[in-house]
Amino acid sequence: MAEISGHLAPVGRIGIVVSRYHERVTTRLLDGARTCLAEAGISENDVDVLWVPGAFELGSAASALAATGRYAALVALGVVIRGETAHFEFIAGEASRALGTLATHHALPVGFGLLTVDTLEQALARAGGAAGNKGYEAADAAIRTADAIRRARTG
Repeated sequence: MAEISGHLAPVGRIGIVVSRYHERVTTRLLDGARTCLAEAGISENDVDVLWVPGAFELGSAASALAATGRYAALVALGVVIRGETAHFEFIAGEASRALGTLATHHALPVGFGLLTVDTLEQALARAGGAAGNKGYEAADAAIRTADAIRRARTG
């Protein structure tokens, strides 16, 4: 029985989709993702960053990138902060569903860097603060999964 595990390695072209809503947070998530990509040996020339208005648009934009067949993995970065209405649940749920659907439909790793938090302070803590950088973690997951899939396909 073979065991295959992905590594932080240059896996090919990476697409990053980033929400402009709460840009103070998402730029920090993007910085974390870029740090991870650099550590993996992925050149900036092999990274495309696509900005979208909000978290809801992450799925459609990522799906469009996936449909090109140009990417070894995608990373989706955004933040949804709970408010007084059910809007939070709809946006977070639909964005999550769309990203999961495209990942399985295209058999393409999608690093999930969508923060779903109660406060801006919690978001900042997860975007390079006390709780680490979830942008880095999303990129790490996408790269390691892409590498594992590549290893599985090539034997």
